[in-house]
Amino acid sequence: MHVTLGEWLTLQEALDKGLHNSSMTDFYYLSRMILVKSETEYDKFDMVFENNFKGKSWDPEVGANMLKWLDKSEFTEQLDIEEKQWLNKMEDIQVDKDDVEQKFKERLKDQDSEHNGGSHWIGTMGKTSFGNTGGNVGGVRVGGKSGYQSAFAVIGAKKYRDFREDRIVDNRQFMQALRKLRQFSTKLDIPKTELDINGTIDKTCNNGGMLEIVMDKPRKNAVKLLLLMDSGGTMIPYSELMNELFQSVNKSNHYKDVKVYYFHNCIYSKLYNTPECENGDWIDTEWMFRNLDSDYKVIIVGDAAMAPEELYSDSGNYRGPNGGLCGWDWLLLMKRHYKKIVWMNPKMAPGHAPWREAETAIKEIFPMFKLTVKGLNDAMTILMTGR
Repeated sequence: MHVTLGEWLTLQEALDKGLHNSSMTDFYYLSRMILVKSETEYDKFDMVFENNFKGKSWDPEVGANMLKWLDKSEFTEQLDIEEKQWLNKMEDIQVDKDDVEQKFKERLKDQDSEHNGGSHWIGTMGKTSFGNTGGNVGGVRVGGKSGYQSAFAVIGAKKYRDFREDRIVDNRQFMQALRKLRQFSTKLDIPKTELDINGTIDKTCNNGGMLEIVMDKPRKNAVKLLLLMDSGGTMIPYSELMNELFQSVNKSNHYKDVKVYYFHNCIYSKLYNTPECENGDWIDTEWMFRNLDSDYKVIIVGDAAMAPEELYSDSGNYRGPNGGLCGWDWLLLMKRHYKKIVWMNPKMAPGHAPWREAETAIKEIFPMFKLTVKGLNDAMTILMTGR
């Protein structure tokens, strides 16, 4: 995580003005707001902050076995009305944090087995001040999910794992990345019906303060997207991921036009209209070349896991027609027709991978990226470069 001198001085100025309200929590949010430039860095910031502030006063080691013993998420029950009323009464009781922390360290040192219920050991559904899903207000939550948010310390839970750049993407992260793939055009022959705020301010200032309205042509999105997705076979484990991508594209309003087609293993003379890839329910790839011009940004999604003959033989397509060409030739035609193409691979091998012959070959034709947050962002940059 890179922090500039200006950002650091801004944080010092904010502290000097008391914007952290002498609160560690407010200081956390204040420093994160100033120093962190991307949500993908939240995880790093969280670990650094924990290490430098919370960790100095108290840093107990909780092993994997302890966290496993405390994982009772499937048995968690809602507290009934009487228990809630009891907890509300307990909220006024002052908790001796130092005493709780000392006892926690002692239990952590001595405990060698799982405990559920009870009032002594670290466990679940009990009355002690440590563990989770218990009936105690204040204390140390270890694992589990927050209930009444009364714990003054939480161990074994990280807030920002979902923002790591090496994670497989989810719907929200698809939407964030795809938002970058947009381009507006004001060269259309349409009336000037949109208020130009900056132009109005300049004209008004140059006019001695007398208001002068400036209108401009509305911005129209000029990006056209073609999404081609591998379906079936070795892509079955990624069906949910493909559905997330499909839903993200369909929910997006950032494009002038979107077209989605499917293929199995490699692109041949036919592209399917649905992920079932049923014979007859298809379009001609040549029709796509004729009707979808070269300005379409193309995203091909597939694991490139195919036998060499499926790529190099003109009879390698065992599900449908080849059209007299091998898969390799069809991919070359794709490259020749469209200006911007990227290939997204959910299980791409790092670097040169000769044991994945087809994947290695396809990398020679298209820029290939792993289907992670970082990979998708890098791919979007390639698609929009030199537009």
